[in-house]
Amino acid sequence: MATQTAVAAKETPSSRIGGTEGTTAVSGGVSGADQPARDRGRTSIADLVVVKVAGIAAREIPGVYDMGGGLSRTIGAVRDRVPGGRPNVGRGVKVEVGERQTAIDLDLVVEYGVPITDVSRDVRENVIAAVERVTGLEVVEVNITVNDVRLPDEDEPSAGTEARVE
Repeated sequence: MATQTAVAAKETPSSRIGGTEGTTAVSGGVSGADQPARDRGRTSIADLVVVKVAGIAAREIPGVYDMGGGLSRTIGAVRDRVPGGRPNVGRGVKVEVGERQTAIDLDLVVEYGVPITDVSRDVRENVIAAVERVTGLEVVEVNITVNDVRLPDEDEPSAGTEARVE
């Protein structure tokens, strides 16, 4: 298994899972009135759907404080404070999709004190279950990078705190 992972890291994204970016074909349909209704047509799932499902599933796990690298978290924090701004559930999620499979990369920030291996395992299990259930795609791997640990004394800026820049 470790050998496969090392080899997969050297392959291109589309060759790793046998597809292209953009939209994923989950079922190749046929046409014709003589075919059952369930087989008439084709179902396509956009990459963004997989990103959002994986992001929501990862955030459901206790011990996950935030997602994304330093720059994306900073930009996301500014965007989240804008009135009417919605949090980006896809922040920290990258996907590669093929015809029937997907591979997912997650960037996490975990709470200090939680066992990172346990949080990673729980995130991986929840993401795989959610993506496979919602999309019907087989998840071939979920790679997790822990970018940061949130310390107990790192409080979020309160609403009353004056910003240094406008």
